[in-house]
Amino acid sequence: MIDPPMPDPDSFTGERFIPGVPGEIAYEHCHRYAFARQLAGGRRVLDAACGTGYGSALMADVAAIVVGVDIDPRVVADAAATYASHPNLRFEAASVTAIPLPDASIDLVVSFETIEHIGADDQVLILAEFARVLAPRGLLVLSSPNRVEYSDLRNFRNPFHVHELDRGELAQLLRAAFPAQQWYRQRRYLGSALWAEDAGPRYEMLAGNAESVRAAAPPEALYFVVVAAREQGSLPSGLPALSLYADADDSEWERIDHEARKVLRLDGEVVQRDQEIARLAQHVHALEDIVGQRDAERDEMRRQIEAQERLIAYRQSVRWWLVLPWLRLRRAWERIRSK
Repeated sequence: MIDPPMPDPDSFTGERFIPGVPGEIAYEHCHRYAFARQLAGGRRVLDAACGTGYGSALMADVAAIVVGVDIDPRVVADAAATYASHPNLRFEAASVTAIPLPDASIDLVVSFETIEHIGADDQVLILAEFARVLAPRGLLVLSSPNRVEYSDLRNFRNPFHVHELDRGELAQLLRAAFPAQQWYRQRRYLGSALWAEDAGPRYEMLAGNAESVRAAAPPEALYFVVVAAREQGSLPSGLPALSLYADADDSEWERIDHEARKVLRLDGEVVQRDQEIARLAQHVHALEDIVGQRDAERDEMRRQIEAQERLIAYRQSVRWWLVLPWLRLRRAWERIRSK
């Protein structure tokens, strides 16, 4: 297997989350780990494709041990140095299709936004490897973008994604090794929201107006989060039906407020520009009126000149017809005298 290229660990591309980068990616990625953390208490945990290691460290606060595995040696070295103070946390540079751990040595495998980065055949190998390292009653918590919402409807292609899945394809892929499944959908609201597909009495979703109220259909998933196991009895029963997450610094709200202020400022500039355009338009209209008036005066002067020229021509023609008979008489008189 050849692992697909991943983004440069030193640059933020929107694909691999780097702690400190604000925005919706912080809500989405951190929320998944916060959700998985409640399953990690006292367990041996594998964070498959752990990236910069922040999620591994979050789970290490409550887990027995956490092993973070990533294909990129530089990322692994940085994570090991950053989180060296966690005695129960270690990092390994390896492919998730060849995890350097013994059989049945892990109680919880966490794999967030990993499976879409490899081809269809290797996706089967990954899940087989997860099943190999998991203890008989172990759990897998896996997330994957919903191709329909993430790519198809947005006419978007992520260059780092090799093979995205829709819900049916992901369910079928999991079924071979992990037939017991609890499905959650994730999408950002004010922060990030995870809700169980099997809605029960623990929460309700309503929609309506002043005239009626009805049960609301949950939004389509941008990401699926699946808790899976070999047997139904191994699935946890105490997970919340609805999980909401917001970052402690409210960085996304600050970004939204900043953008809102920018929009207000731009709106003000647009209003001022519109007012200036209106003022200039009035000036143009005034100039057009002046030009029109001058054109009318020029046309009137042209008419007067043409009338004078016609009058002069008429006078000259009249003078000629008056003089001609006199000249004829004079010539006749001169002929008589000469005789």
